[in-house]
Amino acid sequence: MDALGDVIQLKTRLLGISPMIWRRVMVPAIMTLHELHGVLQVAMGWESIHLYAFDIYAVQYGSFELMIGSPRVPLAQFSFRKNDKFSYTYDMGDGWVHEIRVESICTTDPKKSYPFCTGGSGPCPPEECGGPQGYLDRRDEADGYGAWQDFGVMAEWLDDLIKRDTTDLTVRDVLTDEVEAAMQRVVAREPYQAGKFSRKLVNQAFRDGRHRDLMHQQFG
Repeated sequence: MDALGDVIQLKTRLLGISPMIWRRVMVPAIMTLHELHGVLQVAMGWESIHLYAFDIYAVQYGSFELMIGSPRVPLAQFSFRKNDKFSYTYDMGDGWVHEIRVESICTTDPKKSYPFCTGGSGPCPPEECGGPQGYLDRRDEADGYGAWQDFGVMAEWLDDLIKRDTTDLTVRDVLTDEVEAAMQRVVAREPYQAGKFSRKLVNQAFRDGRHRDLMHQQFG
């Protein structure tokens, strides 16, 4: 095959998380690791606000600040074969490590646009949540006893309001510190509760060129 006309199907699996979180994408062989970083950010659902590194054949490529190899290297240069594996780490603090496996290499389909997501499972963990263990701990807490306690606090507050004449009062007048704190905790738990992966939304982001934006780190 002519590498310039090849497309590579990759499956990226996020390590340390159960149930498994994974994505499958098809990318041109001429795509660089720099561009692949943007693709993985979109596929996962992150915002490219942290450093990253690829480890391929015991050589690292990634963010300039890490003083490792330049990521402006095309995938075709590595002469990947089916079932070859390499790793991608995002956020050196939280340590989101992905195992990436080459599932197939085939000729580009002129009727398709690339990158293209063909599958995936599991919601993306929120940025800066403490890595795999922090995410699992927060997910357990989001469905635990504390969550039900907060719902109980809000239920008692609403029941009390129904029994009172609040015609001339605003929400701020009747909102107690305890109830407000419970509401804030409920909102904070939302990213850690059951969510779904949407291949449709990922591919729309690819068509919109979102991966080209996120290949550049979004330091704020």
